[in-house]
Amino acid sequence: MNDPDPQESSTPSNEALQTLVTSHREFLAFLERRLGNRELAEDVLQDAFVRGIDHLGELRETESARAWFYRTLRNALIDHARRRDAERRRLEIVAEELRDSADRDSETSAAVCACILKLASQLKPEYSELLRRVDIEDQPLASYARELGIQENNAGVRAFRARAALRREVTRSCGTCAEHGCLDCSCRGS
Repeated sequence: MNDPDPQESSTPSNEALQTLVTSHREFLAFLERRLGNRELAEDVLQDAFVRGIDHLGELRETESARAWFYRTLRNALIDHARRRDAERRRLEIVAEELRDSADRDSETSAAVCACILKLASQLKPEYSELLRRVDIEDQPLASYARELGIQENNAGVRAFRARAALRREVTRSCGTCAEHGCLDCSCRGS
């Protein structure tokens, strides 16, 4: 009489493994119907095969390998849905944080721009106009130069001088808050 090898009972039976391999297309179709995406179904099936093969030794003799693996696939679908929902919730949180950040940035920008615009309007008219159109309205410097009928290099020099004049005016008007980027401006209309 041969005693059963204890290692044999914990390793997957060739028959059960062969059943899983031959049923691959059927399993894939099952997942694809539920996920609506073949590539995603293939990924979920691959993960389920890896996990399933590791646990194939848990298969009871009276249990069909196909039925057992369908349970594994259903669990894999549930796990996938949970991961997808968790990812969706994380993305919603990040999107909300970005919206809040954008709102704060636009409020700060509006306050800073109001201060800067007021000071820019006190500069020479050609400097004020150049800063408004090029730096605030984002008109390309080359386009602005063409409108004035001057060389782009000349417009670049004017932009440099206009920005330097504005920097001096901001420092004069706002003092130390200008050094810190005017994010907590205390001059408010100086």
